[in-house]
Amino acid sequence: MILLAVDTSGKHGSIALARCGPDDACDVIGVAALAGGTFSAELVPQIAALLNKHQFSKADIGAFAVVSGPGSFTGLRIGLAVIKALADALAKPIAAVSLLEALARAGRAEGRVLAALDAGRNEVFLGEYEIGSGGARVIGERLLLRDQWLESASDALIVTSDDALADAARAKGLQVTQVERPRSDAIAQLGCSKIATGQTVSPEALEASYIGRSEAELFMKGR
Repeated sequence: MILLAVDTSGKHGSIALARCGPDDACDVIGVAALAGGTFSAELVPQIAALLNKHQFSKADIGAFAVVSGPGSFTGLRIGLAVIKALADALAKPIAAVSLLEALARAGRAEGRVLAALDAGRNEVFLGEYEIGSGGARVIGERLLLRDQWLESASDALIVTSDDALADAARAKGLQVTQVERPRSDAIAQLGCSKIATGQTVSPEALEASYIGRSEAELFMKGR
């Protein structure tokens, strides 16, 4: 099965094609970067170009994976709208992927894991998971002030892609794993796993997860 993964949650985005096997295997075929500020104009042409580069057409896509949050209000809206339209037209399943869960899994550790992302405005997106050999169980995802989030971090591994958050946690003597921000190839791999276990949504049910923010101007910009 060919899967198309899309991430438009941050300042820069990316798309990926992957081949997913029945045993939950995921072979990433190709990745293309999306420049910040151009998602609305570039996303659909870049998808077409990536498919053409690897000699596929839209009809070859068997499923979709998309970052549903947290992130940029405008970026998420664009990515979700394109995936909704494609999945509806092709009648294919969608795996909605939390960027925080992808970050937590990138730490490659089992047990209680906290994924932390800079949310701007002196705030932090925090996802808490219990990760084991069978996958990740979501304990909670929330938005906290920078001086509050470390209070939730005792006895847990903190995984972050942000230098300042990593430094703050280390200064408190906490266990930290710093990783690169997950790209669409990581989203494809997590999406394959979710699809294999039936964790899919319909185009009508696909929604963004902004984690505690209600006004567009409050959403993270430029991350």
